[in-house]
Amino acid sequence: MKVHLRQIPNEGLHLEGEEDCPIPELEKEEIVCAGPLRYSLDVGVSEGSLWANGSLSLPVQVRCVACLEPFVHMIEVPEFAIVTETGGPEVVDLTPFVREDILLNLPAYPRCDRTGERVCQAPLVQQERSDAAEANAAARKPDWSALDKLDVE
Repeated sequence: MKVHLRQIPNEGLHLEGEEDCPIPELEKEEIVCAGPLRYSLDVGVSEGSLWANGSLSLPVQVRCVACLEPFVHMIEVPEFAIVTETGGPEVVDLTPFVREDILLNLPAYPRCDRTGERVCQAPLVQQERSDAAEANAAARKPDWSALDKLDVE
């Protein structure tokens, strides 16, 4: 996402649109963009600096940490804001700043049932496993023979 400084009027400029995925390198981590990056930004130039603020949203496909099923998670950055110096070329690339905020808003432990739109299958699997573990524990007889051999005097 590049901004041409000479095209920004004194009162600022509003930019809205879509861009390609800014984080394609995360595909090896099984995080895949599920749609375009949507942005709504106000940009301006003031005292040799470019400022931008607004909102970002990007749908990504991630894997649930509980059931391991892939699902689409919407990354929302409602208060994106940057200030950067304009001392170089007349074009400023906002992509590194956008990428950083997107990465910071990725969920550390994504759960498919976090928003309540889905029901995670993991609790059902865990319940079945715990029921089987309880049945195995009830079938085993306690082994106290090692303690009977202990001489405590």
